[in-house]
Amino acid sequence: MSGHSKFANIKHKKERNDAAKGKIFTVIGREIAVAVKEGGPDPANNSKLRDVIAKAKANNMPNDTIDRGIKKAAGDANSVNYETLTYEGYGPSGVAIIVDTLTDNKNRTAANVRSAFTKGGGNVGTPGSVSYMFDKKGQIIIDKEECGMDPDELMMIALDAGAEDFSEEEDSYEVITAPDDFSAVREALEAQNIPMMEADVTMIPQTWVELTAEDDIKKLNRILDLLDEDDDVQAVYHNWDE
Repeated sequence: MSGHSKFANIKHKKERNDAAKGKIFTVIGREIAVAVKEGGPDPANNSKLRDVIAKAKANNMPNDTIDRGIKKAAGDANSVNYETLTYEGYGPSGVAIIVDTLTDNKNRTAANVRSAFTKGGGNVGTPGSVSYMFDKKGQIIIDKEECGMDPDELMMIALDAGAEDFSEEEDSYEVITAPDDFSAVREALEAQNIPMMEADVTMIPQTWVELTAEDDIKKLNRILDLLDEDDDVQAVYHNWDE
């Protein structure tokens, strides 16, 4: 597991500018809309919505923005229907990339994703072409500075709630769960007031690829930046060992 680099990436993202925050809020806003449509507006009866609300709070999304998003999705039967689409492909030197999108226009999204890969010297592959190299897992990252709990106690709470694995990194703790157990574990930690820096179901690479050529690093960053700027893109997973 690469909990430490994951921690560094999250910290970097959270310290980025307002434009990046706006993008994160757009992503979470769409996830709220989908969760409400699938399971209703009451978080008490909708575990997916509870998870998205926790993610929103971890990203410092204001409560009134969250409430507005829920009310809008619940009250507007004609609101936009988002479709979940996943793209898989390769970047420079065979780096595997998975792109999760939520879109109201498949053609636009497909064109934008293909363009991002092409501009960075990569290519989009067929479904399943790289996802077999990743494990779908619930992943919870806890900042050591914000959590004063004894590591063994924290580990026992996580494992008792159904976590598969607990690891201690230099700056953080990482909790791994099966996707189906993620909500229960996250809620058990929340019940103990444990602050979570990030909590999400994610794709974790089984192996990592190192890039040594400057040109490859530049090209891969180009792909990732273009995908990051696209409002239809919800998440990007890759096996580049940064």
